[in-house]
Amino acid sequence: MKELHNIGWYANKISPKLPKNAFKPVPSRLFGGLAYTIIIICGILTITLCRFNNIINFLISLVLGFSFASIGFLGHEILHGTVVKTHWLKNLLGGMAFLPLSIGPNLWIKWHNMSHHANTQHEINDPDAWMSFEQFSNRSFIKYIYKLPLWFRSLFSFSALSISFTLHGTRMFFIYVKEFKRQKSIKLWIQFILPWIIWIGLFFLVETDKWIFSYLLPFLIGNFIVMCYISSNHRLNPLVPINDPLVNSLSVTVPKWLDVLHFNFSYHTEHHLFPGMNPKYYSLVKEEILKLWPDRYHQMPLSSALKLLWKTPRIYYNNEELIDPRNKRIYTSLEKGLKPNKISYHNL
Repeated sequence: MKELHNIGWYANKISPKLPKNAFKPVPSRLFGGLAYTIIIICGILTITLCRFNNIINFLISLVLGFSFASIGFLGHEILHGTVVKTHWLKNLLGGMAFLPLSIGPNLWIKWHNMSHHANTQHEINDPDAWMSFEQFSNRSFIKYIYKLPLWFRSLFSFSALSISFTLHGTRMFFIYVKEFKRQKSIKLWIQFILPWIIWIGLFFLVETDKWIFSYLLPFLIGNFIVMCYISSNHRLNPLVPINDPLVNSLSVTVPKWLDVLHFNFSYHTEHHLFPGMNPKYYSLVKEEILKLWPDRYHQMPLSSALKLLWKTPRIYYNNEELIDPRNKRIYTSLEKGLKPNKISYHNL
């Protein structure tokens, strides 16, 4: 593996080359959130109050699902403090943005901002890192799953993306709620329960098919879109003892119009270098990275990253490679040369 550097090492070299306003909040991003909020409210009301056929309702569900994901990306941005700085307003707006995916703002800050960002791809301390071969050896249920063929596991994993974000968030809630003092844990419980009260309450207010089209399908679509990005962020990169964003993170490329609608969420390496910077400026960060360290920077089209995720296992071997315990095949990670047109492996 290349020599590892921490975030500060990179940031100190890039920061002087960026405009000063790149480090200021960008409240105008809230106009995008307002637009998605209007779309979501109008979409839900249209399905629940009107008598359209299922094809029209399904098309509205697609728009709603896309909007659930997009406003979630904005929520991520807000809770990093890059849109507004006022604490209570940041939590309120971030909580509203994550409401469709049922994630509370205080949980997100603890789990994502404080734990994941500080320990990215650390085998033990990153709550989002996938397991090592040693950890796998002690988990009997996972062992059973890995007796299945890779194509079947990939099919299951990609299908599960439709619930994975919210499901993992629920798991994180029960892990981290114990670390909060009583008063703050009560707030955490309220933030955890309230979204479910709203969406389950909607189920009892409208007909079942209308609830499926107005919430359940959009929820599944939103989770799937969000997880397509999140799955590509780190799962093809190695585990690392030092939090080096150019080694442990992958930025993906999507059409420019999609970057606009998804608030530049594709710039993930840049985000890990400057989590307190608004994503509006991440293209400038990328330019500087490519000037200084073009050989260290990992990027590829999102479709190519998903292809690699489909064709490789998710168990780490010696931190730098991926192993399929079923047939003892060891695959390279991005740091060891993995590419969409070069998926190589050797036997253990």
